[in-house]
Amino acid sequence: MADQGTTDDTSGSRLSTREAADRLGVKPETVYAYVSRGQLASRREPGGRGSTFDAKEVDALARRGSRREPSGSGGELTVRTGITLIDRDHCYFRGVDTSELAAHYGYEEVAEWLWTGEMRRDIRFTAPTEALAAARRAVQALPEHSGPMDRLRVAVIAAAAADPLRFDLSEDTVLDTARSLIPTLVDALPSRTNAEGEGEGDDESLTPRLWSRLTNAPADPAALRVLDAALVLLIDHDLAASTLAVRVAASARAHPYAIVSAGFGALDGALHGAASGLAHRMLHEVLERGSAAAVVADHLRAGRRVPGLGHRLYPGEDPRARALFTLLEDVPEARPALEAARQVIATTARHTELHANVDLALAVLTVSAEMPAEAGETVFAIARTAGWIAHALEEYGERPLRMRPSGQYQGPRPPQPLP
Repeated sequence: MADQGTTDDTSGSRLSTREAADRLGVKPETVYAYVSRGQLASRREPGGRGSTFDAKEVDALARRGSRREPSGSGGELTVRTGITLIDRDHCYFRGVDTSELAAHYGYEEVAEWLWTGEMRRDIRFTAPTEALAAARRAVQALPEHSGPMDRLRVAVIAAAAADPLRFDLSEDTVLDTARSLIPTLVDALPSRTNAEGEGEGDDESLTPRLWSRLTNAPADPAALRVLDAALVLLIDHDLAASTLAVRVAASARAHPYAIVSAGFGALDGALHGAASGLAHRMLHEVLERGSAAAVVADHLRAGRRVPGLGHRLYPGEDPRARALFTLLEDVPEARPALEAARQVIATTARHTELHANVDLALAVLTVSAEMPAEAGETVFAIARTAGWIAHALEEYGERPLRMRPSGQYQGPRPPQPLP
């Protein structure tokens, strides 16, 4: 809430310390660090209890790309973004609750809205013929044991090679690339139910096409609704490791295919994209052994964290998990896995207060639909591609190569003898 007496944002307006910090995307103490460095001027109003700052000067500092906090306040790299806010156990895309978005709109609709600000109902993304053919040939050339992330990485490189306009970073071209790349990634994956190419077209959304790449199980409407909601909820989640990698690549003006490749590289880490697979395997074990207590005990005895529980950004339950659990209650096939997940949560709660995260909810879907353990990572990667494009669009509008931190050299002091 604004301080009492602060004028509106017109010429000569003054901002409180908190308002200046919000505009700069930093902590209040960092504002005073800027003052001490001569980057901002402060003034105490007669009778006022704190310093005020000229709004134009604050905005000019923000435009100059002052995103890194001075070392006096911790030296953390911060990035101003208008995409995702995580606050009080809620997640928002451009100020709108993601659970509400998932309840009312499909993945392609939310992706388009996130990129352009326009909600286009029933929009469908389609893959260009040449790019899809190139991606499929590349995927088919991989060894049989290749996993879905191997296929996605190869598919994005092949699609890039087939696009002579990939170096055009104008907004319209980047948007066209995004609308074609995501369906190319989905349709390049081998189908588990149909002959190659069957069921693809302008009138079918991505969700049933992705379903057919993940499982042989029938795609009933309730289960498809869960998958579509998962795609929406996983589009973005602030500056995760893969998203930071994307912004670094975009800062160097890499083309959209390259920034998605950068995201895939970070996502492949065991501490990022693989989390849902661990939860999937745990739920399978609970169902096989008939006891969540025994499975949880094995994890704790081995010194491992229980998969699918806890998230450092949410003191309470992950709102994405909460939304998916609600939808999963309408899927009859999901009831055994859903009950197994609840047993894991209840068993662990006896010892420590940990809540379910989105990986556990995603595992309930993948287990109940007889998907492989890697299916959750595939869903994550496809969904997050839309968020990476949104971050790239933001970063393309920033000063180039601003993502360049300084290293702290700790090696031998020169001069050293020639080796």
